[in-house]
Order: sequence, then C-alpha cells, then structure tokens
Amino acid sequence: MSAPIVTARRGGLARTRRNEAIALAIPTVLPILILSVVPLFVGVATAFTDSRLARNHDTQFVGLQNFVDLASDTQFWQSFGIGMIWSVTVTALQLVGGLCLALLLNTDMKFRGITRVLALIPWAMPPVVVAVMWQMIYSPTNGPLNWLIGSLGGPAHINWLGDFSLALPAVILVGVWVGMPQNTVVLLAGLQNVPGELLEAAAVDGASAWQRFFHVTLPALRPVIFSITSLSFIWNFNSFGIVYVMTEGGPGGRTMLPMLFTYLEAFKSRNTGSAAAMGDVIVIFLVAILTVALWRQLRSDRSES
Repeated sequence: MSAPIVTARRGGLARTRRNEAIALAIPTVLPILILSVVPLFVGVATAFTDSRLARNHDTQFVGLQNFVDLASDTQFWQSFGIGMIWSVTVTALQLVGGLCLALLLNTDMKFRGITRVLALIPWAMPPVVVAVMWQMIYSPTNGPLNWLIGSLGGPAHINWLGDFSLALPAVILVGVWVGMPQNTVVLLAGLQNVPGELLEAAAVDGASAWQRFFHVTLPALRPVIFSITSLSFIWNFNSFGIVYVMTEGGPGGRTMLPMLFTYLEAFKSRNTGSAAAMGDVIVIFLVAILTVALWRQLRSDRSES
C-alpha cells in the first residue's frame, strides 16, 4: 500500500475521531454555554446600564456609574467584610472537621459503612430544609438547644438568630455542618491514596502517629486540601439560601452576605444594573483569589521538583 493512501486513511480516521469527540462534547458544552456563559456576559453588560425591574423602563447605558456608586456604598462593603469572615471561618472549620472525620472513617472501626452514609446526610439535604431545621433548633422559646442549655443550668431563652453577637456564629455553625461532608468525602479519597509503604516505613523508623500524620499523610494530602479548600471558599463566599431563610441578613445586617445583599438589591430594590455591578465585583474578587492561590501552588510544586 502506497504512503499517500495510508496518510489519507489516517487523516480520515483522525477527522472521524475529532467529529465524534465534538458530537460527544456538545451535550455537555451546550448547557454550560446557555446556562452559564451567556448569563455571565449578560450580567457584565447589565452592570453598565441603569436597568431596573420596572414596566416600561427605558434602559440607558451609564458607563462606569454603577461601579462609581458602588465604591462609596458602605453597606455593600460591610457585607463584603462579613462575607470574608463567613467564608474564611466556615472553610477553615469545614477543612479541620472534615479531615478529622475522614481520618476516623479511614480506620477499621465497627459499622464503618453505616457511619460513612450517615456522615453524608447533611450534604444530601436541601438547603431550605436545613435552614428550617436549624431555625427550629435555635428557637428561643421551644428549641432543643435552649432546652438543653436550660437543663444544664444555663440561660434557657437565648435568641440565637436575633442577637447581634450570636447571629453570625450561629449561621457559621450551620454552614460548617452542611459543608463538612463534601470535605470528608474528598479527604477520605485522598487518605486512601496515601502510599501505605511510606506509613509502614515511617512506623518502622520509630515515627509516632502524629509524626506520621504531619510528615507523611499531610504532605500527601496537600493537593487534595488545596483543591477542596479553594472550591469550598468559592462556594461559601457565594452562599445564599441557608442564610436567607434563617435570618434574611439580620439582625441589623449582621449576617448580610454579599450574595444576599446583591439579591436584595436586584429583587427588592429592583436595581438590576447596580446588582449586576455587585456581581461583577464579586466575580473579579473570586477570580483574583483563585489566581493567586493557583500561582502559589504552581510555584511551590516547581520549587519541590
């Protein structure tokens, strides 16, 4: 068989495989384009207009005016600070709690399979159901938490979600409880991929359990920890449903997260142009955070290699 014929057949086979790959990718890419990419560009464009949720409103291009007004909006930046406290605290506690639970589930404990299933229950529950359930737990009149504290001799009528100093810690606890299972699952998968030979060699050399954890297990989990921490931070910063149902941002804006503030600006104040500008600022902030984190991770990997 001559070389041109072989080359032509190989080229035809390559085109066929490429067309098959494109056909298989379309069902995945098309919903992303329609439901994510297009709304993103629409949101960016809306931020440069005076768009409002009102009948017969003549939308005008206003340039950077929404961003100029946003720069002096103290309530938005206060919500941004609350969002940072919420995101950092919840992400850190989810990581610590998820790692502890993953280490426990990685042992040869009794009923390990059932325990693993039970650990996933908070993750499987809808956010609205979780919020209503915790509202009942935090109820100042007949909530089980206050009943337990009262039975132990403490104050029995604490208004967890209405107190200025307790509302944010209360919703942070709920955020940790909801998000910890996903950290547990990812970290448990990472623990099962830690080379057993390294742990056995460290044990033979006389390393204690803590030394094996800090010098073998934790370094092996570093890529997993980086990935789940980055994703958790983004998810937590964009949190909306649980806090909205539990407190609606109160009391006095103490739990007003940035996404909740943006939602209220769009659908309560009906200023969709201003809300779109807030959304753009949040996206830019999260992209910048993720870019810096990825750059530091790549630099660390290169220095080790």
